[in-house]
Amino acid sequence: MTNGIGSINRLVPGLIEQTSITKPDITKSSDTKEAGFSEILGDMVNSVNSVQKDSAQLQEAFMNGEPVELHQMMIKAQEAGISMDLLLEVRNKLVNAYSEIMRMPI
Repeated sequence: MTNGIGSINRLVPGLIEQTSITKPDITKSSDTKEAGFSEILGDMVNSVNSVQKDSAQLQEAFMNGEPVELHQMMIKAQEAGISMDLLLEVRNKLVNAYSEIMRMPI
């Protein structure tokens, strides 16, 4: 049986490393820069875009008659769809959180 986290990491590379909670390292110098929220979100969008492009290239190659396995093309298309669904869900959660914060009384 496969690990669910591993498949998410395959769809959105680097997500697990960027969101993992670790103990702070006291020996780190203050010069090292941690990835900010906007960088993580940007990397996620770029990753989804890359998966979408790979799927489109594979589909185009298949339609041009190049030797592409049908099952590989379908798997790539499903990966692209799932990664886009994940990105949309993250966006929806962010919009809901923002709306909730804006409704809070001061």
